Amino acid sequence: MAFVLDASTAVAWCFDEHHPAADRTLELAKVSEPRAPAILWFELRNTALMGIRRGRVKAEAADGVLARIERIRIAIAPLPPAADPIFALAQRHRLTFYDAAYLELAQRERIGLATLDAALVRAATAEGVALVGA
Repeated sequence: MAFVLDASTAVAWCFDEHHPAADRTLELAKVSEPRAPAILWFELRNTALMGIRRGRVKAEAADGVLARIERIRIAIAPLPPAADPIFALAQRHRLTFYDAAYLELAQRERIGLATLDAALVRAATAEGVALVGA
């Protein structure tokens, strides 16, 4: 089963924030085909960096978490053919462009979305995109 994995869910894995939906999604990701826009790669590393700077995690531990996430083999989707649909979603649902990119990918590929972000959950529900792990 393919699904779009957004940063809010993967970040919960980074800091061992046991959230039932994130835990379910992690188990699903081990046996399925998670996909994400390229921004996920940057968001995960920025989160690790901020965690180190704020003392939430040591650098060695952050490296280990990122390595474990890499082993899940999240497929990075190609760039969308145009930014217009992402802008439209972002404006319609008051999302960041980054969050709208996850939603647009789920729509484009007609697959579910795994997110812990409340605004993205509302937008996905409004757009008829299935939520994974919820």
